[in-house]
Amino acid sequence: MSCTVVDTLITGAKIITMDAERRVYMDGALAITGSQITAVGPRQEIEQKYRSDHVIDGRRFVISPGFVNSHIHVTGDPLTRNYVPDDIHCPPTEKLTKWVLPRYEAHGPEDEKVSAQLAALEMLRSGATSFIEAGTVRYLDEVVEGVDSLGIRGRVGAWVGGRAYDASEDQAKLNREAIRQLEDEVARYPAGEDTRISAWPLLIGHSTNSDEVWLAAKQIADDKGLGISAHMSPYKDDPDWFLETYGRRPIEHLADLGVLGDNVCLTHVAHIDESERQLIADSGTNVIFCPLPALKGVFGITSVGRFPEMAAEGVNMMLGTDGYDADIMHSAQLVAALFKDTHLDTRVFPAHEALSMLTLNGAKGMGMADRIGSLEAGKKADFVCHDTDRPEWRPLLSIVNQLIWSADGRGVHSVWVDGVRVIDNYHSTMIDEDELYANVQRCGERVIARSKVPFVSPWPVL
Repeated sequence: MSCTVVDTLITGAKIITMDAERRVYMDGALAITGSQITAVGPRQEIEQKYRSDHVIDGRRFVISPGFVNSHIHVTGDPLTRNYVPDDIHCPPTEKLTKWVLPRYEAHGPEDEKVSAQLAALEMLRSGATSFIEAGTVRYLDEVVEGVDSLGIRGRVGAWVGGRAYDASEDQAKLNREAIRQLEDEVARYPAGEDTRISAWPLLIGHSTNSDEVWLAAKQIADDKGLGISAHMSPYKDDPDWFLETYGRRPIEHLADLGVLGDNVCLTHVAHIDESERQLIADSGTNVIFCPLPALKGVFGITSVGRFPEMAAEGVNMMLGTDGYDADIMHSAQLVAALFKDTHLDTRVFPAHEALSMLTLNGAKGMGMADRIGSLEAGKKADFVCHDTDRPEWRPLLSIVNQLIWSADGRGVHSVWVDGVRVIDNYHSTMIDEDELYANVQRCGERVIARSKVPFVSPWPVL
């Protein structure tokens, strides 16, 4: 029997497919041609049907679909990570104006490019092959160039602030400028079947954009088959502002505008009531949960968070890292643990559901469920090889539980995006990592100097 020739054949690996039957092959094989998966299945079956001049012994690896980091700030935070002490206790508005915005505003074009490269490298080296940017990019061209150089897949957008907070500002002008910016960026970075980096009409969220800008963004997304992502209600400040301004809560207001839907991703949504939860579920709106920022930022999710209830209603739950640790695997472990405790129920968000959030749910929220999120013939060859020759992987007895509860990004040996091996033997194949780290240190130091954010330490640093 003749065999079909493929570009790459990985044999003998343990493969978590995340297909409709959630098959896990203990002795599997993966065949790749170009940017797509040609076949996946039992090793003997695949080896009988396919051959390649490039065969990789996969017995050392557990292979999973590439993860989706559904909410990350690729600028601002990566170059200033952990500079702000974790015990700064002040109102959210004060924290934003004194500790957060100055660091973002101190970035120049080169700084944002280097920051985006660092974020992309960290994501890839911890298994994330796709991401959605949080909407706080100031120099979009440089960021696109930066992330594209690493080979990652992403949806990006520039910082849009289309709301007048002062009566002296021209709201109509702000609307025009914001909408023009949204239209321009999606035209310059259009989505396509084989386009890795493209623009969405991203809105920062909270109260940063007017109703007119929200409506325009939704129209652009609907017309062009794109998505929208926005922050909403991490703190009680958001619903308080909407109630004072509009007489209704944030999700109620967005629903009244008609801007919810299955192409909308809302991040945080910690402070919502039952009515808002139902509106999210009924509209098909996606929810992105960022566990570590929620805990570190004191959102109050352990007392007010309704994430298990939203999941039970069928809401598509995605995971993000926000501006903190970019290892999305830590987020999966946290979501699998946190609500077990708050609900006193071990059945809440078991490991297999956490893995779905990392893969299939993220793919659905990106509008790419037909192309990524599982390892199946015809889908993109986006996958991760986890090294089992490490202490956290041994003994290997229950693969999915092991992946969520024991493993993390440190065990990611190699990563493929669009059929290209972008991480190999723990390092990028696309850039000089040592050069990047030197640039990161240089840019990070000058961003902090420009920002004038004070250095605070409980101990003397000599």
